[in-house]
Amino acid sequence: MTEKPTSGRGQRDLRVRVKTAKGRKLSSTLWLERQLNDPYVIRAKKEGYRGRAAYKISELDDKYGFLKPGARVVDLGCAPGGWCQIAVARVNALGDRKGKPVGTVLGVDLQEVEPIAGAELHQLDFLADDAEEKVKGWLGGRADVVMSDMAAAASGHKATDHLRIVALVEAALAFAFDVLEDGGTFVAKVLAGGAEAEMQTLLKRNFTKVANVKPLASRADSSEKFVVAMGFRGRKEPDEE
Repeated sequence: MTEKPTSGRGQRDLRVRVKTAKGRKLSSTLWLERQLNDPYVIRAKKEGYRGRAAYKISELDDKYGFLKPGARVVDLGCAPGGWCQIAVARVNALGDRKGKPVGTVLGVDLQEVEPIAGAELHQLDFLADDAEEKVKGWLGGRADVVMSDMAAAASGHKATDHLRIVALVEAALAFAFDVLEDGGTFVAKVLAGGAEAEMQTLLKRNFTKVANVKPLASRADSSEKFVVAMGFRGRKEPDEE
């Protein structure tokens, strides 16, 4: 018996379509549709991560290897916790990898974050005057890695948003200068062009290696990049060079 030809629709990958709901903006509908069809979002749910951002820090660490067993890590603006989850496994915070040094993962955020096994989480404004001393106290010393996936709240005004993002990265860097151990690493979300020229100069003065990277896990239409600055020299002012 000869089989009837099919339309071929069953052979194509299925894509979730979201209908526009009453009261929901088109932009929200498109965002929801993108989330439901995003392979990294789907993978994160399957593998138990709190968001697709977990794969960004995974890729960066695969390339530069800063999350070593035994490392002390500070994650600024850690909610919802995907970066902490990756760090816990890679620095051996739970001690699962026998014979390897046990690391520490400290996450801080303005909002309360659901507990993560192997991570110590604190509700803290890292911009507060005593934040650096609190963090060093919780760590029992200085950090080997300070990382930040923070993004300033969007206002819809491009120039304003640009300034907010720059200010946030600068604040995270200033915090890193105060808590990093010599030889430490700073990782942060920046803009499409990478770190601003002035910040790039500051990074190169204070770290032995600086790279601006866009991980594959970053959406193609996203303007984000990440700066990875390794080999902290200890803060140097221009007249010290």
